[in-house]
Amino acid sequence: MELDLRKLKKVYVIGIKGSGVVGVVEILNSEGIEVTGSDTAEKFFTDEVLQKNKIKYFENFSVENIPKDVDLVIYSTVYNVKNNVEFQEALKRKLPMLSYPEILAQLFNVKYGIAICGTHGKTTTSAWLANTLKELGADPSAAIGSRVTNWGGNALIGEGEFFVMEADEYQNKLARYNPNGVILTSCDYDHPDFFLDFDSYKQVFKDFVARIPKTGFLVVCGDATNTLEVAKSATCAVLTYGFSTDCDYQISNLELKKENELHVQSFDVLRGEDLLGRFEIGLVGKHNVLNALAVIVVCHKLNFGAEKIQETLRLFRGTSRRFEFIGSRHGAILIDDYGHHPDEIRATLSAARGLYPEKNIWAAFHPHTFTRTKALLSEFSQSFADADRVIILDIYGSAREAQGGVHSKDLVELVNKYDRGKAEYIATIDEAVGFLKDKIGSDDVVIAIGAGNVWEVVSKLKEK
Repeated sequence: MELDLRKLKKVYVIGIKGSGVVGVVEILNSEGIEVTGSDTAEKFFTDEVLQKNKIKYFENFSVENIPKDVDLVIYSTVYNVKNNVEFQEALKRKLPMLSYPEILAQLFNVKYGIAICGTHGKTTTSAWLANTLKELGADPSAAIGSRVTNWGGNALIGEGEFFVMEADEYQNKLARYNPNGVILTSCDYDHPDFFLDFDSYKQVFKDFVARIPKTGFLVVCGDATNTLEVAKSATCAVLTYGFSTDCDYQISNLELKKENELHVQSFDVLRGEDLLGRFEIGLVGKHNVLNALAVIVVCHKLNFGAEKIQETLRLFRGTSRRFEFIGSRHGAILIDDYGHHPDEIRATLSAARGLYPEKNIWAAFHPHTFTRTKALLSEFSQSFADADRVIILDIYGSAREAQGGVHSKDLVELVNKYDRGKAEYIATIDEAVGFLKDKIGSDDVVIAIGAGNVWEVVSKLKEK
């Protein structure tokens, strides 16, 4: 179903609080289309984005919610005819329907699309690229799966030729997008509820990069064998980046310093034997140096000068739930992070240990989905090396699944097998808050980690 935005007056969205969905909602709203929708009553960072844009939404699902004169129903892929009454009603009324990736593809494919994909880092990298292109004067459009601090929302609505998109591989949404350029940040097995094995997971990335036209480009992390394996499927120009000396763009002389209570990372970028320049960023962790380099490579490929990139790169202030400083309690530092894969947890805790080498680091982890927890249980158990104490909450099943095959206590047991007494099971967020509130002080850092609503742990601990 092809869409003519000019003919749309009223759109209804099932699952309007979705982290990716809300970016599309912002774009449609900016076009003067009346957008309403529904979701659960659970609070997410997207509530703030919707309220800021004065978009009305119901916190329940009911056939009465759908306007009688709606032109289009958009739905999150979490919902379908089996689990949602509004979806059933839209079919019954024979209303025009598009999934979130379908409408995003229609917005993306008509522009010079640059997609950022990978298991980790795609939210930060896509937001960073879009913000840098904006500061460089390119006036891009963008749809990002988190609230971008610089914008106060998930989207940019620009008149320029570029559309920057965070491209999610889950359910093979990548098959719908036709990019001119792609960044592949990483490729580690994930989403076992959809991909039966690592080979089938890698295949969607291989198919995706194979569709980049020969006149386009692929920017790929050159520090991992999996990303380099995927890159072999591309027929376009391939540019590698990373710490390895084999990379086309290489990080050198990395330094972490403190300026006016803020942590700054600076590093040289080598292009072969040539020094492209020295760059500074305000985000912490080696993973963010790699994210920044991917942005530098794309901007350089698009013929922006190194000096201009240097000036604009540091202006990026990050996104919600990515090593986000929330506040303090009794002097303890409170941080929120979206990490829900073992590699992401390791990167987050490594960054924290680098910043706070002398402090006691608490990780409050909320496992996300039963299938992922079960499939990667051993990897999860070994991802907390840089934490001193670990709290494991009950598994967050989300709308995808109810329960099955694994319990948080299994993860606690396995963590403690490697490091006796390090982890403990605390079922709920409120219980975790009660446990921590009088234990933490100026020697502590508390990091809430997970893709669900674990952010409430640090939010409730924060001194008002």
